[in-house]
Amino acid sequence: MLISPAYAAPAAGQPDPIMTFLPLVVLFALFYFMIIRPQMKRTKDQKKMQEGIQKGDEVVTAGGQVGKVVKISEQYITLDIGGGTESHFQRGTVQTVLPKGTIKDL
Repeated sequence: MLISPAYAAPAAGQPDPIMTFLPLVVLFALFYFMIIRPQMKRTKDQKKMQEGIQKGDEVVTAGGQVGKVVKISEQYITLDIGGGTESHFQRGTVQTVLPKGTIKDL
């Protein structure tokens, strides 16, 4: 015979199931600790700050409006934005509470 017979290669063993899913578990753990957990902390701090707003606080809204809190209700706040002009904003739009006296310095 000029051609040798071809035989099937021996069957490879099954990979370890733990090693198969280990990269997925590691990726999920990294995703949780690098993205999800810090975002939850920022959201919690932002909500705590918005609930702690009091009359007389100086705040900056998401639109960049700076003003002094004149009136507070459950969902809305009223800001004095200068010259006796008052504007109504949703509480959720407040981004930062400024230190007292900041508006005078502007």
